[in-house]
Amino acid sequence: MSEKTVSEAINYRRSVRVYDNEKPIDSAVVKKCIEQAVLAPNSSNMQLWEFYHITSKDVIEEIVPLCFGQNAAKTAQQLVVVTVRKDLWPKRAKANLDYLNRVFPPKPKAEQTSREKFAKNYYQKLIPTVYRDFFGLFGLLKYVIMLVMGLFKPIYREVRGKDIRVVAHKSAALAAQTFMLSMAAEGYDTCPMEGSDTWRVKKVIGLPLGAEINMIISCGIRKEEGVYGQRFRVPFEEVYKTI
Repeated sequence: MSEKTVSEAINYRRSVRVYDNEKPIDSAVVKKCIEQAVLAPNSSNMQLWEFYHITSKDVIEEIVPLCFGQNAAKTAQQLVVVTVRKDLWPKRAKANLDYLNRVFPPKPKAEQTSREKFAKNYYQKLIPTVYRDFFGLFGLLKYVIMLVMGLFKPIYREVRGKDIRVVAHKSAALAAQTFMLSMAAEGYDTCPMEGSDTWRVKKVIGLPLGAEINMIISCGIRKEEGVYGQRFRVPFEEVYKTI
């Protein structure tokens, strides 16, 4: 099976609700698609995500009722749980800084380029300032400061804990979409499922308290009845605005 072009994959991808259990999918191919998913753009390259690739039939059966018995889960060959790990920001910031220290070996400040100084300060100072919080109090203080500063100049305003949570989920969603398009390019099908008891799913797969589930993606090969009708979108003119 030849891989599809980007346009072909976009047009092929549908949210499939019923999979053909007589057509197994290759776990290695799914893993490759996850490897491509981590190349997705994400905020500050913090990569605050983890992907749980579930191939165990026993675990899938345990998760099915937690997805309220959806056919997309019940007939899935495999599942991929996309998780948000905002709690790992210190580790991810350090990983970026370690990478920068390899690219730009430490040297006296006078010998550092402006790009080098900015990049290292970004992960040493700016990221901790934005991500660090204490029961929402520090976030509220940052928000008020930014509100006042924003009266005089353009300023970054998404500094509260709930704002950073949204940012992390947006990045994870970009990776999830990249994964689904990669699967489509391989001729495999997916369905992103938001309807689930995320607390219980977290317990099944052993996620820590600080982790959140972005979405559960079922995987397989479609049955004809698994695609519920023709794709419908509102007229393009209603959503496309040119300025």
